[in-house]
Amino acid sequence: MQFKAPRIFLASLAILFLFAMAWTWLALRWSYSEGDRAGYVQKFSKKGWLCKTWEGEIAMVTMPGAIPEKFQFTVRDDAVAGKINAMAGKRVVLFYQQHKFIPTSCFGETEYFVTNAREMVDAPAYPPAPAVNPGILQAPR
Repeated sequence: MQFKAPRIFLASLAILFLFAMAWTWLALRWSYSEGDRAGYVQKFSKKGWLCKTWEGEIAMVTMPGAIPEKFQFTVRDDAVAGKINAMAGKRVVLFYQQHKFIPTSCFGETEYFVTNAREMVDAPAYPPAPAVNPGILQAPR
């Protein structure tokens, strides 16, 4: 009878460990939401004591003179991090997936994981003014 308690304890630990692994796998594979954000990268660095991930922040400006909203994100892919570093100082669009309830910060400090990035090419706010024929502007004689 005295061997039964350690077996139950070890079986419970094994079940708990398998549940934690399944939960982590599901949280990293299943995306709660997907989208994109545009702005200027303010901070971007590789962080972590044991698990190194790229952590960043972009400032999203809605209109000139407005206070920018900050969006913090995580990049786990070094190729995507290289693309973001190459576009430093430019307006970028970041494509992300939101993963909720990740049990540890080892996979990233935020729940927003950037999967791709591209430079944003701004179109002019107003179309150019039409060319004026100088002969039309002369006063009659």
